[in-house]
Order: sequence, then structure tokens, then C-alpha cells
Amino acid sequence: MPHHASHDVIVIGAGASGLSAAAALHVAGRDTLVLEARDRIGGRLLSTPASASQPGLDLGATWFWDGEERVRALTTRGNITTFDQHLTGDTVVQDTTGTLRFAGNLLDVPARRFHGGAQRLAFALAGALPADRLRLDTPVIAIRPHQRGGLHVHTADATLHAEHVVLAVPPPLALERIDFAEILPADLVRLARATPVWMGAAVKIVATYESAFWRRQGLAGAAVSRTGPLQEIHDMSGPDGRPAALFGFAHARMVRPGFDQAVPALLAQLFGPGAAAPDAVYVQNWSTEQWTAPSAVQRLVDYTLFGHPLYRQPAIEGRLHWASTETADEYAGHIEGALAAGERAAQGVLARTVSPYGRSSHGVPSAGR
Repeated sequence: MPHHASHDVIVIGAGASGLSAAAALHVAGRDTLVLEARDRIGGRLLSTPASASQPGLDLGATWFWDGEERVRALTTRGNITTFDQHLTGDTVVQDTTGTLRFAGNLLDVPARRFHGGAQRLAFALAGALPADRLRLDTPVIAIRPHQRGGLHVHTADATLHAEHVVLAVPPPLALERIDFAEILPADLVRLARATPVWMGAAVKIVATYESAFWRRQGLAGAAVSRTGPLQEIHDMSGPDGRPAALFGFAHARMVRPGFDQAVPALLAQLFGPGAAAPDAVYVQNWSTEQWTAPSAVQRLVDYTLFGHPLYRQPAIEGRLHWASTETADEYAGHIEGALAAGERAAQGVLARTVSPYGRSSHGVPSAGR
């Protein structure tokens, strides 16, 4: 990597928002480089590896809903087939007095899921970029304005220059991991430090079984527990119930000694003895992911800050653009919000730059509209 390589745009983060922005900027002819701290792409789009016999199981984002046209368009472009979330059956609710069964699915609503897992969306976006435009294992440690314009982006082993930077990571994580040397406005710093991280304090658990036995009992796989350790449970089986799986969410504070044994015990209380011995259990604790969750993630709870107007205003003389699902002014916290935020950031860059053909550019191809 050249020590002082220069690019039109550097995108920090190869999740859905960063890859969405990078793909749009590449199509518009901008020299765009994506830097990703992890050894993989996708961010909070994370699926277990898929095979011919075992489709990927989502450990991060799972669903999309009617009206989320950016996601739908991406599935079309990426040849990603989708299927309906299973809804049929009754709901189980557990509290301190016992376990009750309620007619119908009171928890789930019509939604779609992705064959092979939601991480395929990231692969589809990355596929639009030249291979050398994406660098993994490259955390950004500092950003500084350049005296002749643009921004210096510092990594552990290089200093890169860009006219614009797209910051496609959760705002409080950016403030904790990247040294801005007090070049950001104080009100923006306060906002970014206080903004919650979608999924940041969540633990997602997926349990797989030989068959979706709960369906034969007339249960939807939907359950709520007020005693824990899981707070809500959903059916995560593939089409026609294969592979069979249940998944649940827990708050990070519920992960304590004995958690691994408490999860199947709770599932057995909700769905019967057949749930006591899963074939496999996957535990994804997002609060311990250093490139997702800042140290204060469990204390960040003001979700009204999602989509705050300040995130739509590029900082540092219009050169630093926010793009993560937390910054979206529509569908914040959804995959759709991440794509929308990336699209908005790309539009912001193009509105302030001159195209390679000498014309001022004021638009970007839409990601799905």
C-alpha cells in the first residue's frame, strides 16, 4: 500500500451502508476505496457459512418488510431469492407465574428472509467493486484535515488522502475508535457519543434441530419470556422447515455463568422437551464485537437520536459524510436504513465534487427506487 496514496473518496466500514455508498460512487466514476477493520465484509450482516445442505443462518440482521424497496432491488440485482417468515401457529408467553399459550402468532408480522442468509446482500454489493477497492483488516485510527484540502486518513501502517470520507460505522464507535483531534463540532460530538448502536447491546442465539417439531404442536415458534435469559424467540427455519431452527434475543447483561445451559432449558420450558437438546447452538454477542459496540453501548438507549438532522450535514467543511443505519432518516435500524444512509452519503459526495468528465455531479443512481 503506498504510504501517501490518494483517492477521491475513502469509505470507512464494509457493512451494508458503506458498501452501498461505495458501489454508487464507483458507478459514478469516483476513485473509491473501502477500509474495513474486520477480516470480513458485512458488518452486522452476518450469516453462518452456507452449503448445499445447510443454508446460512443469520446471526445479525434477518428480515426485510414490505415497502423496503432498496433491499428488494438489491435482492434482484444480486440474484438473491427470498422466502416468507413462518407465521402459522400459537404464541407462548412465560412469566413468573408459569407458561401460557395464546391463540395465533402475536409476535411476528409478515416479513421476508434471504436464502443463504442476509450476508449475501453484502457480497452482492461488494461484487460491484474492483477487488483492489476493498481492504480488510485495516482499522482507521485517525482523521485529519489536509492543509491543501481534503482529509488524511491514518491506519496503522499508512496515511491515505481523500477529498471526501464516508463514515459508515455506528457514530459512538467512530468517536471512540478514531482520533479526530477536536476537529468535529461539539454538538456533533455530543450527539454521536449518545446515539445508540442498533444490535449493539444484543445477543442473538440460534438453536438448530432435526425438525421443526413445534409446528406439529401447532406452535409458531414465537415466544416471549419475562424471566429470561431470552426475551423473545422466533422461528428461524428455512423454507418448508428445513433446516429447523429457533432464534432468540437476549440483552448483553443476561450473559453470565450458566448462560449456555439456561438457553436450552428455557426453550424446553416454552416448546417442550424436544427443545432441550439442540443439534447446535450459535451465540453472537454483539456487545463484545469491538468493531460494532463502543464500551458504553449498554448505556446508550435514546433511540430518538436515530436519523438526527445533524447526520445529514457533512462535517469538516463538507468532506466527512455519515452513513450507518443509525444515521438514516427512514428505516433507521433496518437493512433498508443502512442502504438509504449509504445512498444519502454518496449523493452528498457527488453534490460537492466534479465528475471525471468535467461536469459538476448532483446525483447518484438510486439503490432501488
